[in-house]
Amino acid sequence: MSFIRTYTKPKVFAAAVLGSLVVGALLGVVARSTEAKWLTSLLDQIGSIFTTLLQIAVIPLVFTAIVVGINSLRGLGGGRTAARLGGKTVLWFAITSFIASLIGIAIGRIFNPGSGGLGGTAATAKNAAKAAKSVDHWGSWDAFVNGLLPQNFVKAFSEGETLQVLFLALVIGAAAYSLGDKAKPFVDFTTSVFEIIQRYLGWIVRLAPIGIIGLIGAAVSNYGDALFRPLFSTTLAVYVGCLLVLFVVYPILLRFVAKVSPLKFFAKAGTAIQFAFASQSSSATLPLTRQSAVNLGVQPAYAAFATPLGSATKMDGCAAVFPAIAAIFVANLSGVSLNFWQYAGIVVVAVVGALATAGTTGWLTAFTLTTSFIGLDAKQVAIGLALIYSVNPIMDMMRTATNVAGQIAVPVIVARGEGLLDDEVLNAPTTPPQHSDDGAAARTASPSPA
Repeated sequence: MSFIRTYTKPKVFAAAVLGSLVVGALLGVVARSTEAKWLTSLLDQIGSIFTTLLQIAVIPLVFTAIVVGINSLRGLGGGRTAARLGGKTVLWFAITSFIASLIGIAIGRIFNPGSGGLGGTAATAKNAAKAAKSVDHWGSWDAFVNGLLPQNFVKAFSEGETLQVLFLALVIGAAAYSLGDKAKPFVDFTTSVFEIIQRYLGWIVRLAPIGIIGLIGAAVSNYGDALFRPLFSTTLAVYVGCLLVLFVVYPILLRFVAKVSPLKFFAKAGTAIQFAFASQSSSATLPLTRQSAVNLGVQPAYAAFATPLGSATKMDGCAAVFPAIAAIFVANLSGVSLNFWQYAGIVVVAVVGALATAGTTGWLTAFTLTTSFIGLDAKQVAIGLALIYSVNPIMDMMRTATNVAGQIAVPVIVARGEGLLDDEVLNAPTTPPQHSDDGAAARTASPSPA
């Protein structure tokens, strides 16, 4: 037990994550240089198992968190208060997405990824096939709109349609809110399920360093530097763009709008951001995201609403910075010079297409919607996507960390404006959220009877 307590301390866990990146890369190099297919297969299997264990919880987590979050607003006032908070939250989501997309375009123009060609480098057949299927499935607004409404309740859950489950959660959560005491047994049951899922995730989170070894090791073993080197400028551009949002945009907004010290923010949100980097999943990070917002003084009832909504729709890394840079990358591969209106289209998709990022394929849907909206050739998009797949695990770490930081920062900003930020809690020393979170935040935020 003492080992587990030590291991889950933020500094120790962060060191384990960084160490796993190095170990994974070294094992990948060994597997590739010695042509040890068994080691490559083992690493791939470890990464796949870790990813699957996380994704098992995504659908029930999204549904229960949204339903519980909506009903937690009852403690803050009536329906008008809930509507105002929801509106301001979404507005700030859009504002930060707008800024992040502009940064993505600027960084893309500076780095100009893909302009020098790829020196004859080609994507693997597996990634090419995956990309072609992805573009066909996600590459249009019609597909997005048609995929929003579920054919039936059970199918949305059984087929893992995150966007449809999000839609159902919003509708059912609002219906339960309107029913008051009549829906209390349902809300209590949903809250209990949410706590169970958080406990499950707390166990899986501890496996993150092992999962990273598998994910990074398999990527290095399968691709080596054959694709990493030509795509280095694209990967670096994504990291620089995300870092600017993470360490420049958010701190400025926190300092001058929320009146919160950026150092204090990162001290209390660091654990969630670290795990987001390791897990590459905003949904799996949600329990830590939520508790980080509470530790920063956000009233638990509002945090219970804003952070689940953000985990599904607030993706500055995946849906703003990355699509802008990736679109420029594909345009350069195609020999196309983007005009002003195409750049404007990138910004529009980042702001109004946030819902498209719900779920585990958020980066993919944002990318394909952006490139199709600005009129890039579908075949060139598929080629670019196939190449990006090879370095996606590396990119996704930084994208997800940026996503989660924004999902914590926006509730802090809105809470300050609404008088829902407790400065006593904000300034008090608090223990960072632990990876064994048992759902205490959910109980604190549970709605009282109407």
